This record gives sequence, C-alpha cells and structure tokens, in this order.
Amino acid sequence: MIIFYHFKSSLTLRYFLEVAYKGTRYRGFQIQKNALTIQGEIEKAFKVLFKQPVELTGSSRTDAGVHARQNFFHFDWPETFEQKWIYNLNAILPSDIAINTVTEKSDEAHCRFDALSRVYHYHVYQYKNPFITDSAYFYPYSLNIALLNSAAALIKDYTDFTSFSKKNTQVKTFNCTILQSEWIMKDDQLVYVVSANRFLRGMVRALTATMLKVGRGIISLETFRAIIESKDCSNTYFDTPAHGLTLMQVKYS
Repeated sequence: MIIFYHFKSSLTLRYFLEVAYKGTRYRGFQIQKNALTIQGEIEKAFKVLFKQPVELTGSSRTDAGVHARQNFFHFDWPETFEQKWIYNLNAILPSDIAINTVTEKSDEAHCRFDALSRVYHYHVYQYKNPFITDSAYFYPYSLNIALLNSAAALIKDYTDFTSFSKKNTQVKTFNCTILQSEWIMKDDQLVYVVSANRFLRGMVRALTATMLKVGRGIISLETFRAIIESKDCSNTYFDTPAHGLTLMQVKYS
C-alpha cells in the first residue's frame, strides 16, 4: 500500500532526529556525491515516504566504516511530525541504520553547535573472536594497562591536538577540551573511552593507535608527551582501523 502525506500548513518546525548505525558499508556520515552515506540513505527514505525532499544537518561527522550508537541530524518540517512515521521510515531504511527518536526543538536549535560534548569508544580485542570482527580491532599483543591509562590521563593535560589531526583539515583551531580519557575492560574487550567538547578529523583513532604503542612498550610515556607537544602529525601513529570506533553519545544541555 502506498502512503501519501498531505501537509496542512506552511508552518515550519525544527526537529532533532536521533540515529544509530553500523558504518561498515558506508563512506561516512555526511552525504557525498556518488557514495553510500548515512545521510544519503535517510534523505532517500524521507523522499520515498513523503514524496518530497528533506535537508538534514548533521551533529558529528564520522568517517567511512565508523559506527554510532547515537548521532543526530536536525531538519525543518512543515507540520507536526507524527511519531508513527518513525516506524515507516525504519521500514524503508536498510537494516544497518535505525532512527530512534524524532524530537521537536526550538527554531534556533542546532544539533552541531548546541552539542556540549561527544563520547567515543574505541574497542580492542586480543583473542580471536569471530562475532566482533566488524566492530572491534583485533590486536593480539601484550599490553600494559597501567601504561595505557597513564597515557590516557596525560592527554587531559593538553588542549592543542594538532599532532592527532589528519593533514589538510580545514579547521580554525586544533584546541579541544578533553573531559574523559581512560581505558576500561568491558565484555572481554579493552575499550578506550574519550569525551570532549569537539574532536578533530582522525583524532580518536590517532590517539588510540599511539597509546597502543605505549602499552606495548614501543614508545615511552615521555615520547608520547613529546609527540603531543610537537604539534606535528608526522610523529603520530594513525594505523587503527575505522571499524573499531563507535560514537556512543552526543550530549546536549
């Protein structure tokens, strides 16, 4: 059965759309020409259901292959958004993308600029496990957890993370305020938990990769500190794969 929706007024309302996704098949969060993306699939689902386009604005970009338990878009809509439409949109979307909530906000609300912080987890496992190969990084080496946490704590002493940003990144500042930085054990996985007001392109994966070298004894804590202070990404390791990274939460007031 084809469902047609007819909008009753020219009133425009702003909504936040909460989405979760497995990023394995996608070239990233933000729409790209001739590439499969999270934004592209959701905009396509809106057009299929409502027979009209929607323009989504994203809160946090994630790279190709990165997952999210929680991320947000905002969009403007010409009438009250019915909660039953979430079911209809999810029925159209592929199985690796899910809309969780759609919430009305003030006209000035912005899902990117209003975010106070973002929380990422990077998952590492050290023993072969076929059930988590696409959501965690297999790293079968001995690691000193105390050293990993010493490195993680050291990160909180700094705000300039130029060393952990990929080259050719168009940003006005490389400063980030780190709110949480620690390694924990969870479900037989070693997880790096990091929260900040903002992140640079490739930053969490670079921090993780470089700390893993500390945990293996390949570089010292003093060298790790020197890498941060060098403000030179050529000194940093970027070799952790995207599939180990998950955006867990975007926090608002």
